[in-house]
Amino acid sequence: MVRRVVLSVMSVFAALVLVSGCGQNSQVDCGLDGCTVTFPRSGDVAVSVLGVEARLVGVQDGTAQLEVAGQQITVPVGGETEAAGFVVGVQEVTDTEVIVRVRA
Repeated sequence: MVRRVVLSVMSVFAALVLVSGCGQNSQVDCGLDGCTVTFPRSGDVAVSVLGVEARLVGVQDGTAQLEVAGQQITVPVGGETEAAGFVVGVQEVTDTEVIVRVRA
């Protein structure tokens, strides 16, 4: 019984850490399953997400170049890749923004 209570408390604590680890930036929207980051296509914007810095480097032919925790990655729209222990996916690329999903 005690073990079950401890595991429940640890699960709640882990969920709170995950959500609070997301940046307070208006470009970041976090939930229990990760964070969605909306980067503008123009400008050099870096955000703190899940305790690491993420930045859009550029977009070419529907593929986004990102930097996550200092690691450069290339992700096509609809694709995912791993970077610094996170799964990073590009959900959408428009003329004005790039929507990226980051999860642990």
